[in-house]
Amino acid sequence: MSRFEGFSEGARRVLDAADRLAREYHGTTWQSLHLLHALWSDESRAAELMERAGLTQSALHAELPLAETANDRSRPSHTADSPVEHDDLLLSQESVLGAARRFAVGRDEIGTEFLLAGILAVDDDISARLARLGMDADAFHAEFTVPDTEPSEPIDVQINLRPPDTAATEAIDTSRVLDAAANRAREGLRVVEDFVRFVLDDADLSERLKTLRHRLQVELESFGGADLMFARDTQHDVGTQIQTVTESRRESPRSVLLANTRRVEEALRTIGEFGKRIAPTAAAAIEQLRYDFYTIERAVYVIWRSRERLRNAHLYLLATDSLCPRGLGPVVKAALAGGVDIVQLREKTLSDRRLIEQARRLREWTHAADALLIINDRPDIAALVNADGVHLGQDDMPVREARRIVGGEKLVGVSTHHLDQARQAVLDGADYLGVGPTFPSATKTFSEFAGLEYIRAVAEEVSLPWFAIGGISQENVAQVYDAGGRRIAVSNAICGADDPEAAARLLRSAIVGG
Repeated sequence: MSRFEGFSEGARRVLDAADRLAREYHGTTWQSLHLLHALWSDESRAAELMERAGLTQSALHAELPLAETANDRSRPSHTADSPVEHDDLLLSQESVLGAARRFAVGRDEIGTEFLLAGILAVDDDISARLARLGMDADAFHAEFTVPDTEPSEPIDVQINLRPPDTAATEAIDTSRVLDAAANRAREGLRVVEDFVRFVLDDADLSERLKTLRHRLQVELESFGGADLMFARDTQHDVGTQIQTVTESRRESPRSVLLANTRRVEEALRTIGEFGKRIAPTAAAAIEQLRYDFYTIERAVYVIWRSRERLRNAHLYLLATDSLCPRGLGPVVKAALAGGVDIVQLREKTLSDRRLIEQARRLREWTHAADALLIINDRPDIAALVNADGVHLGQDDMPVREARRIVGGEKLVGVSTHHLDQARQAVLDGADYLGVGPTFPSATKTFSEFAGLEYIRAVAEEVSLPWFAIGGISQENVAQVYDAGGRRIAVSNAICGADDPEAAARLLRSAIVGG
């Protein structure tokens, strides 16, 4: 006979959960401590009774933490210095299960409330601790030891076949919905993760998607986990015969991505809605998981779009009139002729009127050279002169606020100085990153240098387009290339050169061809 024979589905689920908790925290089979926490987490009938007695999650974890070992607790059959052997644990399990069976005599099945009654009857230590939290064990036992005095009905020998109970039918229908949606969500997440991993080569987002898949699996346990498949009926699922024209065709990797991000979102919504009937807390967690996926999804699409838009952009000029001895106009025009792909107007002291005039001239020159124009710090000016985007520092306005001014199609770049800032900028929806400072700069003073180590770290983890910045010149550009940099942003190396066009040409050749 199975040790769990006669126990309800919910009780078996709790016992399995207790086993997982025991392995996670102590690497052994479950004790009554693990079973108590499993009962609470499952939102079972037993959890309702504990809540009704005034127990709270914070009080339970404070009084009976899962990290506590058997040796930390005082038991009648063990001393504090005597380890609890495996056979003793099994004996303790059988004592709890045996007590639960005794309380459930005459019942159709042994539910979670009887497991709780068994713990309180067998484990004096837990019973005493729960009493301190307001739970009266004697009163609880009395609820289950009162004999059932209801008169029994005579057995009807006439057998009448009738349709299954409505509640049971609804439970099966809900399980079928959850099983199908869970499969779609898991499969879709895997496809998106593979796209990010193999098409974008993005280590950070791949890790985030993997973590999200694992979080989904944990929450699905609250809805029945693998047991959901027992309600599956693929042969009679009418949806398997419905297929649209677009469903059988994928024109590009991006179309694969689009189809599967939509699949994940829709499946998570279904799980969240139907899951509310079974485990509202887990359904709320699924909703948060869906929001987190939205953020990752945006980052993936921004990376894809930015890589296309900046595919051939390798040399970025930071232009400031006062740092160009030959004048801003001649230097920028020569640099564009030498192969500069992006020009950023970087003026900190000009009046707005003068800044707009300067930006409009650069807009004409960059447009004629088929290059991009970025305005530093000022999304309002970028919008006024129809620049291609704006660049923000760590102390400037957030990406989301700049987007409200320049719109969704303009580029928004962000300066970063360590890996956490780079990761956050990707999640914030930045189109490209400035990565540095790499070397001491002739145009800007830095208290610290991220250096080539930061270049290497970003090259390994971030697939969003990024430009190494800070003191890069003809003398050290090869070091940037060797560290993984394929795009650079410079100022003095071109603005201060005797021949800005030649300087630009040499720098671009070094970073593109190595």
